[in-house]
Amino acid sequence: MKTSIITSNTYQNHNTGAGHPERVDRVKVVNEELKKFDKQVKWFEPEAYDHTIIEKVHSKNYLDNLSKSFPESGIQFLDGDTVVSPGSHHAALDAVGSIILGIDQVINKKFKNSFCSVRPPGHHAESNKAMGFCIYNNVAIGAAYLLHEHKYKKVAIIDYDVHHGNGTQEIFYNNPNVLYISTHQYPFYPGTGSQKETGLDDNILNIPLESGTNSKDYFNSFENVLKKIKLYKPDFILLSSGFDAHMDDPLAQINLKSQDFYEITKRILIVANEVCDGRVVSILEGGYNLDALRESAYMHVKALLEI
Repeated sequence: MKTSIITSNTYQNHNTGAGHPERVDRVKVVNEELKKFDKQVKWFEPEAYDHTIIEKVHSKNYLDNLSKSFPESGIQFLDGDTVVSPGSHHAALDAVGSIILGIDQVINKKFKNSFCSVRPPGHHAESNKAMGFCIYNNVAIGAAYLLHEHKYKKVAIIDYDVHHGNGTQEIFYNNPNVLYISTHQYPFYPGTGSQKETGLDDNILNIPLESGTNSKDYFNSFENVLKKIKLYKPDFILLSSGFDAHMDDPLAQINLKSQDFYEITKRILIVANEVCDGRVVSILEGGYNLDALRESAYMHVKALLEI
C-alpha cells in the first residue's frame, strides 16, 4: 500500500463561529471524498508525540500566551480572523501529530507518501504569533522534526496555497537546511512573498502570480519550482497543500481547475522520485469552496497513489 491518510475527529471541535470560511465542513467533505479510494489507502489517527518539538518552531513567549488563550466556553480571537474555542487546542495538537506520524511512516517505509487531512491550517503562523486561521505552523514543525529528530540535512517545503506562507518563510528565512518554495497570488494577503525575499542562503523561492492567472501560465511558472528542487536535492519534501488557487474559491482570484492539482502533485512526485526516493508528506492548508476543495483534494491523493 502506497499512501496513508491521517486525520482526527478532533478537527470537529475547533469551532470558528458562524460564517467563518475555515469551518468544520472543510475536512468533513475532504474525508468523505477520499473514502472513495476504499482499500487503496489506509487511514490513521495521530499518535502521542513529544510536544517539545513545537518549541523548535514557536517561541516560548508565544506558546505561554497561547496556552492562556483557549477559552473555557465560546470563542476567542487571537487576531482579526484567527479564532479558537475550547476544542481548538486538541485539534491543533492533533494537526501537528498528523504530520509527525506521516513523516515516521514514510521514513520507516510503511508508506511511500502520506496526506494529512487536518485543521486548523498552519502556514501563516509565525514563530511568535497566530495569523490567518493558523495556530501552530504544522508544516514547519514537520520540517523541524525531520531536522532535529531524524537528523536530515536538507528539507524542502513546497507551498501551493494561493496565499503566501509568511509564517513558514519567517521561521526558516535564515536556515539553509530548509528550502521554502511558494507559488501564490501577489500582491495579496498576507502581503509578503515578493521575489526579492530570498532567504539568508538563497533558500527561499517566491513565485508571485497575478490575479487571474490561468492553468497554462501557472504551469509555466511552476517549472521554476521543479528546477529549484532538482538543484537543492532535498532528503525529504513536505507539501503545504492549499487548494484555494481553484477558480471557484471565494477568497482568491487564481483560475486553476481541480484536475490541475493532480498535475501539480504528479510533477512534484516525479522530481521527488529522482531526488529523495519519493519521500513526501502533504498537509492540508486552505481551500474554501467545498466542492472545489473535495475535488481538488481527491485529485491530489489520486496522484499520490499513482505516481
